Order: sequence, then C-alpha cells, then structure tokens
Amino acid sequence: MKRIYMFGEGNKSQKNLLGGKGANLSEMKTMGVPVPGGYTITTDMCTDYYANGGKNSDELLADMREYTARLEVETGKEFGSTTNPLLLSVRSGARVSMPGMMDTILNLGLTDAAVEGMIEKTGNPKFVWDIYRRFIHMFGEVVQGVEYELFEAVLVDIKTKNNYDGNLELTAVDWKNVSEQYLAIVEKATGKPFPQDPFTQLEMAVNAVFESWDTPRAIYYRNHNGIEHSWGTAVNVQEMVFGNTSDNSGTGVLFTRNPKNGDKEVWGEFLFNAQGEDIVAGIRTPLKLEDFAAVSPVIYKELTDILDGLEAHYKDMQDVEFTIEEGVLFILQTRGGKRTGAAGIKIAVEMANEGLLTREEAVDSIDVNAIDQLLHPIFKEEAMANAETLTTGLAASPGAASGKIVFSSEKAAALKEETGEKLLLFRKETSPEDIEGMVVCEGFVTQLGGMTSHAAVVARGMGKCCVSGCGELSINEEEGYMTINGKQYPELTPFSIDGTTGNVYAGTIETQSPEFSEEFQTILNWAKEIKTLGVKANADNGRDARQALEFGAEGIGLCRTEHMFFDEERILDVRRMILADNVEEREAALATILPHQLKDFTELFEVMDGKTVCIRLLDPPLHEFLPQAEDAAEVAKDLGVTEAKLLRALETLHEFNPMLGHRGCRLAVTYPEISVMQAKAIIMAAINVSKQGKVVKPEIMIPLIATVEELTYLKGFIKETADALIAASGIELEYKIGTMVETPRAALIGSLVGPEAQFISYGTNDLTQMTFGFSRDDAGKFLKEYKTKGILPNDPFAAVDQQGVGLLVEMSTKAARAANKDIIVGVCGEHGGEPTSIDFFHRTGLDYISCSPFRIPVAIVAAAQAQLRNK
Repeated sequence: MKRIYMFGEGNKSQKNLLGGKGANLSEMKTMGVPVPGGYTITTDMCTDYYANGGKNSDELLADMREYTARLEVETGKEFGSTTNPLLLSVRSGARVSMPGMMDTILNLGLTDAAVEGMIEKTGNPKFVWDIYRRFIHMFGEVVQGVEYELFEAVLVDIKTKNNYDGNLELTAVDWKNVSEQYLAIVEKATGKPFPQDPFTQLEMAVNAVFESWDTPRAIYYRNHNGIEHSWGTAVNVQEMVFGNTSDNSGTGVLFTRNPKNGDKEVWGEFLFNAQGEDIVAGIRTPLKLEDFAAVSPVIYKELTDILDGLEAHYKDMQDVEFTIEEGVLFILQTRGGKRTGAAGIKIAVEMANEGLLTREEAVDSIDVNAIDQLLHPIFKEEAMANAETLTTGLAASPGAASGKIVFSSEKAAALKEETGEKLLLFRKETSPEDIEGMVVCEGFVTQLGGMTSHAAVVARGMGKCCVSGCGELSINEEEGYMTINGKQYPELTPFSIDGTTGNVYAGTIETQSPEFSEEFQTILNWAKEIKTLGVKANADNGRDARQALEFGAEGIGLCRTEHMFFDEERILDVRRMILADNVEEREAALATILPHQLKDFTELFEVMDGKTVCIRLLDPPLHEFLPQAEDAAEVAKDLGVTEAKLLRALETLHEFNPMLGHRGCRLAVTYPEISVMQAKAIIMAAINVSKQGKVVKPEIMIPLIATVEELTYLKGFIKETADALIAASGIELEYKIGTMVETPRAALIGSLVGPEAQFISYGTNDLTQMTFGFSRDDAGKFLKEYKTKGILPNDPFAAVDQQGVGLLVEMSTKAARAANKDIIVGVCGEHGGEPTSIDFFHRTGLDYISCSPFRIPVAIVAAAQAQLRNK
C-alpha cells in the first residue's frame, strides 16, 4: 500500500485519495508551477488512524521519515538542523474544500537550537523570533489544546505597554520576549516542556490534523453541506516559504475571476511582510492586488501568467494562495474558487463563450444549490429613501438582510431555536467555531478582516450577505452592546445590512426579489436543451403558476385543492359541508363551494395555456377546516348552528393519528359527493377555457390510495361525471385520471395500479413518513442525532432515501410500466426540487418531477446535470 505521495507523483484526478489540496499540488508540480516541495499522506491513513483507535501505524511513521528525507534532498535543507533547518507546514486537505474547518500548523521544525542557527544564518532575528512565536502559539493551541486567550493576552500586554498600534512595530527583542512567555505558557498548561524534537512535532501535528476531521465544527459543517463523514482528510507536509522576512516578501490570496459577480478580473488581497494566516485571520487590513501590481509589476506579471495557465488547465475559476520570499514567487495552493450563485453562472457562460468550456461542461460546472442565491432578497428601492447608513465596510458577500443583532454564535443558535426570529451576527472577527451561529443567522458583519477573511468566504459559500472590515464598529460582547461612531446599540437592536454595497443600516428595511441576469437565462436555456426529465411546478393559484412559468415550468404537477378551501370567503361554506347531517345538506353546501372551485381552476387553465395541470382531490382530514374549541362559540354563530353541534363535530372528527386517518381517497369513498363537485369544477373550467380557444390539459389525481379497488371505485364516478359534462358541452376534451402513490402498499402493487391509472405521481413526503414510520412533524427531534451518529446519512425528508423509499419508487415504476406502457410517472413531493433526489429520479426513469416555483431553476439545472452525469 502506498501511504504517501511526493508532490508530482499524483495528479488532479486523485482527489479521493490525496484530497483536493494534495491532488492539485501534485498536478501543479507536474505542470512546472513554482510549488514548494512536499508530500501528501493519503486519506486512507486518516481512516486507518480512526480504525486503530486514534493511532498511526508504525509503517506510516517510518514512511514519514523516509519521505521527509526525500524532501531534504529536494530542498537542500535538513529537518532538525540547527544551521540549515527545513521548516514545514502541515495542512489538512479533504476531497472537497472545508475552509477553516480543520487544522493547520506552520513553521514546524523550529526548536530553541534551530532558532539560534537561523538567526546566525539569516542575520534577521526579528523574523526568526516572529516565526518561532507563531509556531509555539499555533502548535500549542491546535496540537496541545492550550487556550488561545493565554497567548493573545501576552501580545496585547506588550503592545499596550509599548504603545504599539500593530504587530509590525514589535522588535526582535519583543518577539523573543513573547516567544519565551509562550514557551512558559505551554509548559504550565501541559505540564511538559514544549517539544524540541522535530519528528515528535511532526507526528503530533499529523495526529492533530487527523483529529480535526472529527471536531464538532467539522462534523457540523459536513452535516450542513452533505459531506460524507467516512471520507477522512489527507495531510499535506510542505516546505515553508516565508512572506514575513522583509518588505520584499509578502503573501496573498486571490481568485482568477471576481467571486462576487463573475467579472473577468484577478480579484484578491495582499500583505507585505506577512504570513498567510495574517490575511485569513483578518489580523491586518490587506492591500488590493492593484496596489501590489503597482509596487511589484514584474512579479505580478509572472503571477498572472501562472493564473492564466491554471484557469485554462482546470477549466474553472481558481482560488490561489501565494507567497513571495525575498522577491521569489511560490504558489502554495490552487482549488476551484467558491463563488456566489450569480458569479458562478456568469463565469460558466463566459468560459463557454471563450471556448474554455462546452455548453454541456458549463451547465455541469454550476453549483446547483447556489442557484438559490439568485432568489435571495435585495432592499426595495423605495424603502431605501429613508434608510440611515451608520457605517460602511467591505462588501464581502452580496445580498441583503434584516434582523436583530447578536454578538455570539452560541446566543444566535439558542435564540433561533427559542424564538425563530431573524438574526444578524456581528463579531469582531469570525472563526470556524462560529459555524453553527453563522448557519442560523441571515447575514454577518465583522469589525476586522478583508474580502477573503473567514466570514467572507463562509458567507459566499452559504449564499448569505456579509460586510467585513467594518472599522468604525466596536463590539463589547461581555456588556452586550456595540458602538458605531460613538453611539451605543444594545444586543437585539434591529439592523439591516447590504453585502453588495458594504452598508450597515439602522432598523429593518423591506426587501424584494432580484431580477435575473441574461447569463442566468442562458444557462437555463442550455439546461433545458440537455435535460430529458420534465420539470413541473407545485402551484395552487394563478400567482404561483405565473411565477412557475417565468422560471421555466412545463406544467403544474400538483395543485392542492385544500389550500383553496381556507380562503376567508369560502371557509364557512366548507364548514357547513362538514357539519351537514345528510347527503342533501352536504350537496347543498358543496353547490356553494363549486363556483369558487370553478373560478380557481379556470384561472389555472388560462395561465397554463397548453400545459398540463394536475389537480389533486381533497386530501387532508376534515377536522383541519374546523376552528379550535376556544373559538367554537363565535364560529357557530357565523354558521347559524349551536355551539354544542360544532363541539360535537370537533369531538367526532378528532383522530389520534390524523396523518393515517380519515383523509385522501378515504374521504372520497365516504363522501363521494365531494369528489363529484371537484370533478365538475375541473371539467367545467376546462370546457370554458377550451371554448376561449386555449389548449387545456386537465389531470385529476386521486390521493393516498392503498388498494387498487379505491382507485377503480373513485375513477368510476369521476369519469362518469366528466364524460357527461363533456358530452353536453359539444366539444372534444381530453383529460387524464391518475393517482398519487403515497403508501408503501400502493407502491408494492404497481402492477395492479398501472392498468387503472393514466399517470402515477409519487407523494414522497408521505411515502417517506410511512416507509420509515417517522412523523415528519416530529422527526426533527431525533434526526439530528441519527445523522451525527451515522445512523442516517441525510434527513430523509430533505433528500430521498434511495435505499428504501427509492427502492419502492423504482419497483413500482417498473411494475406499472410493464402493465401499462403508456403510463406517465412523476414525483410531486418536496424531493422533486432537491438535486440528489432529482438525479435518482432521472436514473429511475421517471417522466417528470414537480416542485415549488422557486425551486424550478434549481430543478432544471439539476435535471440537466443528471442527464450529463448518467450517460
């Protein structure tokens, strides 16, 4: 087994084994890019580490010594030398980027003796003591668990005593003093002196990186982003190069295109005389790349030439970290850059137009989940007229949000769970520990940091707005207030932020949906040409139907008629129908509901001219339309019945488990006159719209069958009603009758359902509920634990369970099609808008999916990607 790969031995296709970072470092080495030497410990070794109870094998430890010796030959330096030491960075590298979630150690290999040797060799004691204190701090905190605040207090104390504004003002003597205090802190906290053997340091650091795969923040991040816990991380051991040796050195982070809007421009930040952690941590406010280009045009030209080569090679916008050591350029990392949804679409279209990508590759490159970002709100122009701008920071991630301000992630998470209120996270700076609070907040503002700080990168990845580097802001977390330009604002004060402009406002500002770019429509058009799976909408009214059409829906796959019954004008008629003592009274009440239903269906048919409209008959149990007992007296008065009668109905209709009770087709079997009224309204509306010269394609869906006999019984009188109306109208009208498969039994008898139904639509919400035996309203109480403990990979109500529920869908579809080759099969549960579920439905051979209108763009692109990835 090969446990370790030198840079250059692997390639970009080996991300599963070498991690994204390691695979790309090997690839760049092969390309001739100036990459510092190093090696990658494979992800398999992380898996072995946990399998061995948190211990690396002797074979791996021996390999680490062997490959370090090979690195010594490559660099001409010696690991552990006191005169010519090889210093290393030790970094994590999972197969997909998890920014800030796992650990890094820089300057490894320094010891007391090596410090003296480096000072003699470099003649730069300030630089050497600076990197030593950095190493002690980082190793002590990350590897040995020493608290960050203990180190920070030393640095704050020295700067305060000397009236220093920043770290650059500290002298060599100061850094030596800091280093000595850090060593004492580590010894006191751990009970042991700081390790002075470089190989001990290396082994401990590799262990720490492996351990960081399983930290709470990393687990939370993987759960939130759907990343497998079993993958593990690789470890990259790389020669250190130094951007903090002098003003002729520096470090930068950049993107080959603008990650906010997709513009074709190199976009990023740079610091002279700094290490990379200074930019990411937001410790100093960085320069723009244009400023760096003006000072160092030759190196900048070398850098941009490399960037052009990387983008052409990877066929993607790249996120690059680089360091300049005494005028020599090194590339430390490249990876596909995180970007906003709008930027991703623009980049894909422009790369296709430039010939870097085909149209198919452009569509496949889209982060389909990021399309949601395009649907996020912006502030209404009229609402901005009276907006008070309190301060402006860096526009780090676009979008707009309002909410009450909170100063800690812990409080944000607790408040969100307790009140559900919209919140904004204001922090001095964010760190990976803030991930849970960042997930629940609408957006973030940080006092420190730049455009590539932790807060900015995480916000863009999440599609949330962010303002960073807000220097006029001062947060006092302990006292629960913040100050902007001398004025205090207590925690939970309403604020609004605009991540597109960087403005921070007092109060709540009304928002609106954004307009879509030309590139967005181009991607949708390309995706429509590629996909084979139909995409329809769940829509219950003309407004939603029009929105769905605007997004590209090909029909309505689910109209839930019960939503129409709750309208204020008709709820009393519905309640009279429920309280009827006999069929005659019930039919009389239904006759008053019919005109409302006729109006509803007419509007849908008119909007969807020529496209299918699938209308589900009444599904929920009748008690859902009745008032609560405390409101019974007032409602009874409106209905003209006694309060006792209404309370008696509430008691009679009460069910212990209504989701499995008297609902769906069971209602229609008991009260067929309800379905007759709805069938009349559907067909009468279709006839009326047809007479206007429009094409109408009605589909009548019978919900929640468990037996084929339910379907045949209800289909009989629905067809009789429809055919009689059509015959009397004197026009030709085609319609379909089908069923919603939501029970496991219905799925298992696909061979019987197929001949009786013209279409099947899987209601995967209920099918999931009944297959697992989970209440979808209560499962949230334990599903988090199930995911954390590896019992379930995902919430089965969010992404379809392909092993169980998916197997039922697959079996049912095959059996129904074998019995009826013309049957149409689709899905209309919430899974119809979820990308991994869409991929499964494509592979299963369904004809269409149906989802909410605002998921239509996601579904179209996901369907195209499913076609491309499953050829």
